[in-house]
Amino acid sequence: MSDREWWQDGVVYQIYPRSFADSNGDGVGDLRGIIERLDYLNDGTEQSLGVDAIWLSPINPSPMFDFGYDVSDYRSIAAEFGTVEDFEELVTEAHRRGIRILLDLVMNHCSSEHPWFREALTSREAEKRDWFIWHDGNEGGTEPPNNWLAAFGGRAWEWHEPTRQYYLHSFLKEQPDFDWRNPALKQAMWSIVRHWLDRGVDGFRLDVVNWFLKDDELRDNPVGPLSLDRLRPYDRQHHVYDRNRPETIGVMKELRRVVDEHPHRMAVGEVFVPAPGDPELPAQYYADGEGLHLSFNFAFLYCNWDAGSFARVIDRWEELLGPDLWPNYTLSNHDQPRARSRYGTEERARVAAAMLLTLRGTPFLYYGEEIGMTNGRIPRWRMQDPLGKRYWPLHPGRDPARTPMQWSAEQHAGFTRGRPWLPVNGDYDAVNVERQDGDPKSLLAWHRRLIHLRKREPALHRGGCRRVPQTVADVLVYERSSERDRIVVALDFVSEPRRVKLPEGEYRVLAGTHRAADAIEIGSLELAADEALILKRS
Repeated sequence: MSDREWWQDGVVYQIYPRSFADSNGDGVGDLRGIIERLDYLNDGTEQSLGVDAIWLSPINPSPMFDFGYDVSDYRSIAAEFGTVEDFEELVTEAHRRGIRILLDLVMNHCSSEHPWFREALTSREAEKRDWFIWHDGNEGGTEPPNNWLAAFGGRAWEWHEPTRQYYLHSFLKEQPDFDWRNPALKQAMWSIVRHWLDRGVDGFRLDVVNWFLKDDELRDNPVGPLSLDRLRPYDRQHHVYDRNRPETIGVMKELRRVVDEHPHRMAVGEVFVPAPGDPELPAQYYADGEGLHLSFNFAFLYCNWDAGSFARVIDRWEELLGPDLWPNYTLSNHDQPRARSRYGTEERARVAAAMLLTLRGTPFLYYGEEIGMTNGRIPRWRMQDPLGKRYWPLHPGRDPARTPMQWSAEQHAGFTRGRPWLPVNGDYDAVNVERQDGDPKSLLAWHRRLIHLRKREPALHRGGCRRVPQTVADVLVYERSSERDRIVVALDFVSEPRRVKLPEGEYRVLAGTHRAADAIEIGSLELAADEALILKRS
């Protein structure tokens, strides 16, 4: 790529607005709370985290059956988060600090309370009826049209008695799916995209984009055998007809053209791929540079903690995208268990952070990851997530990864003066921003150091990447290179020392978990247990 864009060089920080900062004491995070914490994210100095963009999980009005992923008004702001004026102030204040704003757009489905769907319910001849997917059903209408299941449990078809048809919902029955084969629906969606771009938004995270198009013949999904990792009926189906349809790529190309009407904007798509997470499908959504600017690679979320697992993902992603398309990586998000809980120790969290923030591609950092937040323990009576409520105890739901940000050792971790919407993690007195802020050895300080190092070194934010083969297992070594600079990253994935071989030359330490900056290393070296080391070739 000849022209660099901010999203290629920057670090994106995901905020789950309900859980980040509550300014009015009602127990729910809000936009004003985010505004008050912008300096923490980037105040222009290395005392701040230094991120370049924030992605906000949905903030549109919603009845909150799925906490914002059921939108009832695409052009406004949910009252619990604030007002349109609050949002405008957030954009202004963020931009003043060099922080871009990405909105979460949910366009596979809307809320059953959205005016479009309310109109569609009135009759089979309603103007917006065919903006959604309806069918008479089988066996005289007594059975759903096919065997498709909803991701949150039960059948994906809901019977509507007044008009005697089924409508499709891939998630909750309160989330009816749009028919993206309808040209009028598409134009309405492009109008919404333009609306937010005109208001200064810098881009979008697009929810479940690989669900947009369904099989036009509504064929049954094949069903696999029951297994320990496929206990839910939904997971036993092979979802070849209700998602991942090849026609979806054409819609992504149209969306790209709409976004590109505004210079320097971007769209990153959630292309859900279950374990083991081969990134081949997300790579298709780039469409050789004509589709999405970025498509999420979630493969790290399924990696075991060993160098080989991560190396295979990196090699595969680089192979699929080649030098002209831009990768991305993430370790956590609002739908998956937190990385700190998956990996188990703070030492591993440091190694993971070094990997995330030094690979070629855009890093996505989940709120609280920088201080080592873990999955929360949510009593069943406090569960909010519909997925957890339905499948407990087989599935803990997504609440554990959405607990309030831990700002201090004050009551409720400094998140709110009221009763938090989800319980605060029990370790907040020890794991919080205030405690780590002044400690140069803290996990927060390590993230700050890595992010600002990435900004300073062109090889880290824009250079190429090649793995450096090793004769020992359990280590991952790769070289980042720009026109003038060579930087080597060496990571030990075991709690034992390992000797690694570097490309020939003399190196200066830029950052490390076990060594002082500016130390000199030559040739091969022994990594300490759980060591992360970043070296620059002299």
